[in-house]
Amino acid sequence: MMVCRKSMCRFGLVLASSLAAGLLGTAGVVGQDASSGSRTDRESLPKPIYKVANKLDSEPAQPDAQGQGNQQPAGTHPLQPAIDIAYKALATIQNNVKDYSCTLSKRERIDGTLQPTEELFVKIRHEPFSVYTYFKGPENMKGQEALYVAGKNDGCLLGHGVGIKKVVGTLALKPDSMLAMRGNRYPITEIGVLNLTKRLIEVAELDKKYQECEVKFYNGAKIDGRPCTCIMVTHPVPRKNFRFNVAKVYVDTEYGFPIRYEAYDWPAKAGGPPLLLEEYTYRYMKINNGFTDADFDDKNPDYGFH
Repeated sequence: MMVCRKSMCRFGLVLASSLAAGLLGTAGVVGQDASSGSRTDRESLPKPIYKVANKLDSEPAQPDAQGQGNQQPAGTHPLQPAIDIAYKALATIQNNVKDYSCTLSKRERIDGTLQPTEELFVKIRHEPFSVYTYFKGPENMKGQEALYVAGKNDGCLLGHGVGIKKVVGTLALKPDSMLAMRGNRYPITEIGVLNLTKRLIEVAELDKKYQECEVKFYNGAKIDGRPCTCIMVTHPVPRKNFRFNVAKVYVDTEYGFPIRYEAYDWPAKAGGPPLLLEEYTYRYMKINNGFTDADFDDKNPDYGFH
């Protein structure tokens, strides 16, 4: 096993992200954003000057995930129905999902530049937390692999590049190291729908301190033909406390948990469109495959580590 001396591979992943912790940060709400993006610039923005949630007069009824009217008592924050859905989703994942495989589509803005969409085949196991990723695209990254297992390999992820980069062999990198994070908003330890849901809850609970928040529910949304409820959260005015202008969370009707997350920054110019910060979609999921340690072992003959 070799230690990398050049920036040759991009192995850190969300979310994450959310879905970070952005997210993913945002998780995407979710995750602390590891890039030098607009979050830092927002430190100079004013703090919210409006009243906090426990002083709200009243809020309109919000629909639940099935589109039924969910009458909220006076003084309830507009985020509360979405938070309730997120806690239910968290319980669903923790109680019913031991592992899954999927295609992860991710797109992130890094250092102000929106990167091309990346497609990865992913295996995730929750106990112990284990990740295997295989890049399907873009073409210059196809075949790149990474592995991470909590409590193994001295806390490092294992990864290899493709083409001439593969000559270097398998690298061991700390997930939050500069090299592992190169070109990524979140480390590989933040990947997956469980982490995404946790970060969504964390950020929503923080945002609930402030009233300046609009929440809308759109039933009948679809991701790859799968029925979803889209929850759209908007912070109309830039504040240092807020991680995004607009966020959209797509909760799969059958699964009962989020499978897509989008986050947008405030427009660069007044009247312009919000700027995409990050988007993560967990597609074609196969749940509870019975993954074993071999699925997260660099010696697996089906993988390309050496």
